[in-house]
Amino acid sequence: MRKSLGAIAALAALTLPALAHAQVGGSTVDAADTGDTAWILISSALVLMMAAPGLTLFYGGLVRAKGFLAVLVQVGAIAAVASLLWVMVGYTLAFGTVTNGWLGAGNAWMLLDLGNVRPNTAIPESAFALFQMCFALITPALMVGAWVDRARFGWVVAFCALWSLIVYAPVAHWIWGGGWLATRLGTMDFAGGIVVHTTAGVSALVVALLLGKRMGFPKTLMLPHSPALTMAGAALLWVGWFGFNGGSALAANDDAAAAIINTHVAACVAALVWILIERFAVGKCTSVGFATGAIAGLATVTPAAGYIAPGAAMVFGVAAAVVCYPMILLVKQRLEIDDSLDVFAVHGVGGMIGSVLLAVFISPALGGTGYAEGMGLARQLFAQIAGVGVVAAWSAIATVIAGLMVSMVVPIRVSEDEEREGLDITSHGERAWEFD
Repeated sequence: MRKSLGAIAALAALTLPALAHAQVGGSTVDAADTGDTAWILISSALVLMMAAPGLTLFYGGLVRAKGFLAVLVQVGAIAAVASLLWVMVGYTLAFGTVTNGWLGAGNAWMLLDLGNVRPNTAIPESAFALFQMCFALITPALMVGAWVDRARFGWVVAFCALWSLIVYAPVAHWIWGGGWLATRLGTMDFAGGIVVHTTAGVSALVVALLLGKRMGFPKTLMLPHSPALTMAGAALLWVGWFGFNGGSALAANDDAAAAIINTHVAACVAALVWILIERFAVGKCTSVGFATGAIAGLATVTPAAGYIAPGAAMVFGVAAAVVCYPMILLVKQRLEIDDSLDVFAVHGVGGMIGSVLLAVFISPALGGTGYAEGMGLARQLFAQIAGVGVVAAWSAIATVIAGLMVSMVVPIRVSEDEEREGLDITSHGERAWEFD
């Protein structure tokens, strides 16, 4: 039987000290739970798998053949630089000692002064830092889909490095690190609907506006060169999301299992509803539609995965399809914004609607874990809407500043000739596919 948030907090207060300390030779030492630690290490590997190979294949299959390799290199380079920055300063900005609620203190720069056990968990702080590093590396990588075919590689890496420090790390602290959105407003985000998907989705839309359209957009059809690779990438993302959401319980327990069940259910429903909509809209159920629908469902359930019942997860899946599908049409056809691979419409919008729906379906009457002490439907709904609004606004403003600052040193866009030839050969001197 799943517990309410209040019961979980009370139980944690009683049991975690016992889990985190063991008597050795008459003295007390920190000791992590080996089962929980193993689960977090496995979850970290699953989240890394989401970035490479999952995201690279999902995005790579959606672009034209002449830009496939560039997508893979961009995601890989972003993951590498974000990981290094996380070790150096990102972790302490997000999860260092809480001082003013805006940024963590500098006690853990270069991952120094990590505790044997992360407070309020039964896992080593090093395992916690590793798990959170995988979130920090995949979040900026999600934005690659907004600028395929036209962004300069040097600008991409520099921008994402700066973005990870001025957007991702502060927002992670505000909600997950004991910051002001969580402690003062009560904003909740189980696994990243706000911290990951809202930040990346809104920033992706802003970058698409800064860059401008691809040559020929929207009149020229830019069809995916390999829907098969996209399906393979979506499958890897789907499996990896079990670690993304299940690992966010930070323990191998009922909360992790419930989060995984909800994750899978939402993806199943969203994928099926998406291709049903396609069947009526275009006459065919496509593989790209199935994959996109699944990802939309996964993004939408992420903020609430550990707080809701499986029946509610089905509602989240339906909402993902019926909202994200028309949002793609709105952004690309009506507004003519070239968010090339629909990062905002799928990840951004999915994460935002899931974060707001959380306030309703966390109710015990609907099978949820229950509201925190002093919270109710109205207050939680306000906290979720305010959290989404604040993070979306900060992401947009900071992205404009960071993008323009970097463009003063490295041009943001390749030349028309380079875009026409394809970034594989012009940026990296290679082609993804060579046929004799």
